[in-house]
Amino acid sequence: QVQLAESGGGSVQSGGSLTLSCAASGFIDYSRDCLAWFRQAPGKEREGVSFIDSSGFTSYASSVKGRFAISRDSAKKTLLLQINSLKPEDTAMYYCAALGHYCVGPVRVADPYTSWGQGTQVTVSS
Repeated sequence: QVQLAESGGGSVQSGGSLTLSCAASGFIDYSRDCLAWFRQAPGKEREGVSFIDSSGFTSYASSVKGRFAISRDSAKKTLLLQINSLKPEDTAMYYCAALGHYCVGPVRVADPYTSWGQGTQVTVSS
């Protein structure tokens, strides 16, 4: 059974940085799975912010491009999200997600992802 567990969230001031981690277990082939980070703010829909496909190609939502960096450590089965230059509008619950199979290019919508973590809260104050 695939399990994902996020950590690393917290409360920071605008302009600060955080590194979110997502520990994975139960994968058949974690190194080739299609992974992503989504976020959801109160009263808003879940939004995909960072994506990594089976070849390691990364892609980002326009709102975070240049500030967020997604990476995969296959040996440790960990997905990372480095967040820099945080803004108050980045405040949200952040979730990691796994598609469950190989993919080419980013999968930007939430529905196809079959496994989700419980989320880690990021709060940015101005």
